[in-house]
Formats: sequence, structure tokens, C-alpha cells
Amino acid sequence: MNTPYHAKYFAAELLRRSASSDIDKLSLSLFNASVDLNPHQIEAALFAFRSPLSKGVLLADEVGLGKTIEAGLVLCQYWAERRRKLIVICPASLRKQWSLELSEKFNLPSVILEACSFRDAVNSGNDNPFRQDCIIITSLNFAARCKEQLRLIPWDLAVIDEAHKLRNAYRPSNRMGQAIKWGLAERKKLLLTATPLQNSLLELFGLSTLIDDYLFGDLASFREQYIGNDADLDSLKRRLAGFCKRTLRSQVLEYIRYTERRPITRPFRPSDQEQALYEAISAFLQRPDSYAIPNRQRTLTTLVIRKLLASSTQAVTRTLETMKARLEALRAGLAVPETVVEALVGDDDFVEEIVEDEEDVVDSTEDQEQTESSDDRFDLCRLDAEIAELESYIRWAADISVDNKTHTLGTALDIGFAEMDKMGAPRKALIFTESRRTQEYLKTFLEANGHAGRIVIFNGSNSDAESRAIYEQWLAANVDTGRISGSKSADRRNALIEHFRDHASIMIATEAAAEGVNLQFCSLVVNYDLPWNPQRIEQRIGRCHRYGQQHDVVVINFLNERNEADQRVYELLTAKFNLFSGVFGASDDVLGSIESGVDFERRILCIYQECRTSQEIETAFAALQAEMEQCIASRMDDTRKTLLEHFDEDVHARLKVRLDETRHQLDRFSRLFWAVTRSVLAGHAHFDDADLTFDLHQPPIPSPAGRYHLISRNRENVEGAFLYRLSHPLGEFVVNRAMDEPTPEAELRFDISAHPAKISVVEALKGKTGILTLERLTISSFDTEEHVLFSAVTDDGRTLDQEQCEKIFHCCADVLPSPSIGRSERLDREAERHSAAAISRSLDANNRHFQHERERLESWADDLIVAAERELKETKARIKLLNRQSRQAASTAEQLEWQKQIAEQEKKQRRQRQRMFDVEDEIIEKRDALIDRLEQQMAQKAERERLFTIRWAVV
Repeated sequence: MNTPYHAKYFAAELLRRSASSDIDKLSLSLFNASVDLNPHQIEAALFAFRSPLSKGVLLADEVGLGKTIEAGLVLCQYWAERRRKLIVICPASLRKQWSLELSEKFNLPSVILEACSFRDAVNSGNDNPFRQDCIIITSLNFAARCKEQLRLIPWDLAVIDEAHKLRNAYRPSNRMGQAIKWGLAERKKLLLTATPLQNSLLELFGLSTLIDDYLFGDLASFREQYIGNDADLDSLKRRLAGFCKRTLRSQVLEYIRYTERRPITRPFRPSDQEQALYEAISAFLQRPDSYAIPNRQRTLTTLVIRKLLASSTQAVTRTLETMKARLEALRAGLAVPETVVEALVGDDDFVEEIVEDEEDVVDSTEDQEQTESSDDRFDLCRLDAEIAELESYIRWAADISVDNKTHTLGTALDIGFAEMDKMGAPRKALIFTESRRTQEYLKTFLEANGHAGRIVIFNGSNSDAESRAIYEQWLAANVDTGRISGSKSADRRNALIEHFRDHASIMIATEAAAEGVNLQFCSLVVNYDLPWNPQRIEQRIGRCHRYGQQHDVVVINFLNERNEADQRVYELLTAKFNLFSGVFGASDDVLGSIESGVDFERRILCIYQECRTSQEIETAFAALQAEMEQCIASRMDDTRKTLLEHFDEDVHARLKVRLDETRHQLDRFSRLFWAVTRSVLAGHAHFDDADLTFDLHQPPIPSPAGRYHLISRNRENVEGAFLYRLSHPLGEFVVNRAMDEPTPEAELRFDISAHPAKISVVEALKGKTGILTLERLTISSFDTEEHVLFSAVTDDGRTLDQEQCEKIFHCCADVLPSPSIGRSERLDREAERHSAAAISRSLDANNRHFQHERERLESWADDLIVAAERELKETKARIKLLNRQSRQAASTAEQLEWQKQIAEQEKKQRRQRQRMFDVEDEIIEKRDALIDRLEQQMAQKAERERLFTIRWAVV
């Protein structure tokens, strides 16, 4: 049987904190992660831990290779090591996706912090809501706005997603970048971006300053060395390699299988009545002084209404009614909010993204203070005319019961399902619309046309009657499965997704389904409404076209044949962004060329608003396309490849070795954790070793009774509370209990005869006896590392090595009472020797880290001196030129003028020489101070803790 001594040793191994850059460092996170891990992701996560002195790294894998997983592994490891002051800063539209990924894949708790939740936390007594017992997720804008509160937290790690948005952080004018940089000063950072270098090498300089101001010198020295015809790119590549890692898709195709995207365009032709209504409302929106659209957020409001106008007649009808009601309130002298986007469009999900991207969160209380009322500012005759005009549009729209676009949907689904049949894929269709009103309308239409009982809708609230019924059924079915998280919103999402997977054929979704939802069982995406935002389209298709998809994904796009602007938008998205076809869809180069998808939408809105004729539309889109081509076909492409793309001959072999190491380590971790669990829960559960499950009938802590499944890489894992891993509350209890179990001196008889497999090094000890001790050595220096060290001797004077001791504990043992073992000087010497060896290895590693950091600081100092030398060099060249011009002077007066200028330049040269010496002294003094601080940090403190001492015998 396994004994408390086995359990304590195994638990110490499971909890051991490694400082090395090998796979041991990620043992905890790899074991806890419920995700298929690829070797390049493990390599990237280890790169982030490579040096304890590093202020951070930049992970720059190409799109689609799982940078979120890489960051998740790092966060999971920090959490497991009880370093839990963690924050993720990302674009507002990705916050929910991050929260879901951390929860589902890594079992990590998180909270999304924005204006509303921040106020709620303050009102609840938390003076700084960034201080919470979970991972904080917040947007780039909100982090910048709250820089003072951000700076007060001693973050263990800050992850910045889409970090290229902060590439100009070195510029004083870049307020968001400067604010986040200041708020996270001196904190360790993990930057994620697929586009670290788009148009200028200065982008790399900017990202480096986010991590550490000492990676390069100042801006002038960076320009001097790395920009221009004589740029030293080889030197730059070597320096980037210390903090930037990039993996290409071509390097990992051996491990990752990707399917294709297959686009289908479904044109539709609005009726004359529909087209006339569209043109009338469009002209109404183009008026610069309409009362119906308030001045505050006029562009945003117009953008939203145009989206609804393109979506469906039903979607825009309700908006027209709201606009009319607002004008009637103004006519009646009632005060109305000037910011009315939310009122105009109801609760459509796409609005939230646009508003958040503009200002993160609209403060409704502030908005309500700014109101309009009926006074001298309004021309009542014109106000009455607008109300009457809106009434006519509403009646007009009501006469259109089913538009031609909707009729086209039935044909599109038939075509899509036929493609699914050809591929052998399930008949599942994901239909995206930008409006909940259109969503409800399409559901009614499809149910009346052959799809009744096979439709599920998905949006931001999921609160309609059918969704609630599906949720209640899911709750009843999962009452004893441990899958109920307690979060209604998360559980409702799961219920609807599973209903779509198991029972329905069609999911009609708003933008809420474009984030953080895995629908790889579906291979048909229908863009009923096509956003102008390329990033949003890529997110939509990415719900189905992702790692794990077994079939090609068919993407059907609707195109209005009577709208020239719509056609040009589609051409631009297809030809320049390559969103709909190929293996990977939009490349990182393409998506990285647009700073903000919402900004891009506004550019297109300007064309819709300002261009009246076909020629104007053609000219405007040609100019936009030319601008995009210039960005996408950047001259930096060759430079990017030179600096960031490493085609080592051994890359595939190295990744294969990494994968093999991971599998071995995970197998070992599973064995240890299972053994500890069996030992601690022996009286509380019934174990099935073949299935790696146990039925918990007497929970030792508040945890549901039921069947627990050990997390595995070889089979599909269950979801929820019954997925058993080290980060599970029951798992944490088990390991901590094993460490706390008393292990007094005793005799252990290890039975090698009953062991199912042959262990040669233990077989050789059969019949031998001796003394053994287990110690935990904690070394604190640049980082904290732990070693679990055996020391053992036989009674006939032989010494056992670490491997023999470890293998002995693979055997079951009986515990016998033992008289006092007494002190063994030989055993003490062995324990001392093993500790000294571990400390020496740690010191060697720290010396390597120290030397690397010293070299980096030397390079930083050299950079700054280069800039000072450049100024002096330029002055010398100027003096040389003036002397030449002086010799060619035509008169004495002219020569005197030249000599005067030469004297001024020589005086300047003397000042520059003196300043250069002063600068060198300053730089060297600062460098030496930094190095002295590192030397003080390197001083080691070692603590030894004896876990147990036993007499042993192998029988």
C-alpha cells in the first residue's frame, strides 16, 4: 500500500517550484490545462520564464497558433505558485473571450473590470477594485484611465493582448500607451501580438519600452544604429532574440491540422419598394442638421442606424419608432438624453462593441445630465415635418412583410446543407445578424418555412422564453454532473451551445456568439449581415474555423445587388483582407494594418454619408483600397522576416523533443497525483484505477459527492466540478493534507516482489536495509526554487543515489513502528553534499542570468554613448565643410564670415566633447548602480526542511 511517507514525497514533488527553463517549470500549468497543447505553445511559455531577471517578453506567433493558450499556461503557472496578482489588459471586445478561456481551459477565476463593475466594487467597500482574489481582466482604455489605481498593485504579471496597439507608447503624445506604461512600471509583462512589426522598426522600439526601458538606449541611438542604409540588423536580431519569440504556421503544420474556408456569395435584389425606402432613409441620414439624430455621438448614431437599415426592414422600423417618440417628447417640452444610441437600437449586441471601442464604457449618469428640451433652439415647424416624415417611413416599412433578402436565406441554407452533405459534415448552420430584431424576425420566418423545432437563438442576454426553457432542461440534466458553474450567463451559453450541437440545425446569433464560443462541430457560417469591421468578421468565422475543426468551413455572404457601396465593401474585404477563403483566412499582416476595426467602419461610413453618385462611390473606395494596399504590401516584409522569423534546421526536431518531454512529465504528474489522492481519500472514495475515476461518497471538504474524473490528454474530459485536477479545491486539499500528515521516524518495508514491473535498481537492493531521509531545500535569490532531495545509506556502508531512492518509492510498503533511528553522521554528510550540489547548480544558473543581464545593460549604455558620439561626429563634419567653403571665399569679408561660423562650431564641438564625457560618466554610473543592485539580489538564502527520516528495507 502507499503510505503517508509516499504521499508526502509525491505531494512535495507536485508542489515543487522549479526555477529552471526546462519542462519542470511548467509542470503545474501543463497538468491543470484542459486543452490540447502543442509543442510550440509550451516552448513559448517556457521562453516567458527563461530569466528571473527579465522584465517581460513579447510572444509574436502568427495568427491562429494560440497565443492566448501560451499566456494562459504562464498565468496558470503563476497561480499554482501562489503568485496571484495577475492582470490581463486587452481590447474591450476580447474581455469576455479571455474570461471564458481562463475558466474553461485553465480553471482560473477572473473578473472583468469596467466602469460599472468598478463603481459597484467601490460602493461595496473596495477602495481599489484592481485588488481582488482573482485574475483581473480589463480593456486597454480602462487600464489607461485608471493608471493611478493600476500602479498601486504590485502585479506579479501583466498580460497585454494585441500589444501592437501600444507600439507608440514611447511617444509623449501617445496618452493611452504612456498611461499603461506608467501604471505598470517595473512590473513583469507578457506582450502578445501577431504584428510586432508592421510599418516601421520604431514599432519594435516602442514595444521594447513597454517591457523595459533598458532593452535599448534612447530613440536617437536606436535610429542611429538600426534605421537607414547602414543599419546593423544582425545586431538588432540578436538583441530581439532575448525578449521576442515568434513561431510561424509553416513550422508547426506537423502538429496542427487546418481545414479550408470555402466562400459562397449569395446576391439578393431588393424590390423597388424596398430600394426606394432604403434611399429615402439614407438621404434622411445624410442631412447634417436633423433633429432626429442628436449632435452628441452623431457619427456613432448614424453608423448604428445604417447597420440596422442594411440588416432588415423590421430592425430599422423599431428604430424609426424610437426616433419619432423622441422627437414627440422634444415637441412636448420633455427633457431627453442627448446620447441616445442605446435607446435607438435597444439592446443589440454590436452596439456595445462600438461604444466600448470609442470610450470603453459610456457613463450613463454623466450622459443623462446633458439633455435637450423644447426651447428657442427648435424650429417647431421643421420638428413637425420630421415627425411626419418618420411616420411615413414607418408606414412604408410596415407594408413590407417579408423582404427579398429574407427569401434568399432559404435558398442559401439549401446550398449550404448540400455542401455539408458532400463533405459528410453535420447539417449545422450558424447564421450571424447584427440585430436582435432581425434575429427574432428570421426565426419566425424559418420556422414557418420548414425549420420549425430546429432553431436556437443566441445573443447577449439569452433571456427569451425558449432560451430559458432550454436552460431549465440543461440544469435538470446536469444536476449531478458538476457542470453547473453557478453563473447563470455562462451556464445559459453552455446550454444553448449544447442544444445546437445535439438537437438543433440552425443557430441564429448576434455578435455575442463571435467571442469566446467554440462551435467547431458546425461547418457552415452564414453572414446574413456582413459587418464592415474585418476583425469582427474574422472572429465570427473563427468560431467554426479553428483548431479541431474536422471539415472545410463554408462561408456564405449576402450581397445587395442594388447597392454599389455594399458591393465595393465586399470586394475590399474579399480581395484585400482575404477573409473568406484559404487555410488561415485573414493574415496577421492584413488585420494588423488596421489599428481599430471600428475606425475602419467609420471610414466606410463617411463614404456612405458623403458620396451620392456612382462615380463618387467608386473614387472614394479606390482611394481607401489604395491606402490599404500600401499598408498591406508594406516594405517592411523582408525586414520582418530577417529580424523575427527563425528557420532553424532543427526546429522540427526540437519541437518533437519538447512534445515527448511534455508527455513524459504529464504521465509522471498524473501518477503522482493519483497516488496522493488514493492515499488521502482512501476512506472517502471508491477508486477505479483502470478508468482513473473515483466515486466520492464522504467529501472531506465542501465538495459535491459523485464520480470524479482525473484530467487526461488521452480522452475527452468531462466539464465542470467533476473534472479532477490539482487546481480543483479537492485537489488542493488532497495535496496540502498529504504535506501536513505526520510522518514520524518509522521503518518502511518496500515490496519489490509484488511490483508489477521490473525495476532493476531496486531489485539490486533486495534484502538490503538502511536509513533514508527526505529534505526540501528552498533557495531564494533572483527567484525562488525548491528541490526535493533524498539521502540514503545502507547498513553495510553503501550510498544510494537519487534515482534509486525515487524508484524505491515506486513500490508499495508496510509501515512498522521503529525505535529511535538515531543520528547517522554519514547520512548527514550525504544530505549536506546533496544540498551543496543543488545550491551550486543554482548559483551557476544565477551567474548565467547575471552575465546576460550585465551584457544587456552594457549594450544599453553603449547605445546612449552612440547617440552622444553621433552629435559630435555631425559637428566635426560641419566644421570640415565650413573650412572647405572658407578656402573658396571670394573676398576677405566673406572669409571672415566663414571663420566666424567655424569658431562657433568649434566652440560647440568643445561643449559636446565635455558633455559626452559627462554623459558617459552618468551612463556608466547608472549602469554600475543597476549591476550593484543585481549583485545584491543574487545573494542566496538557502533553507533546509527535513520532511521525514525512516529506516528502510527492500523485500
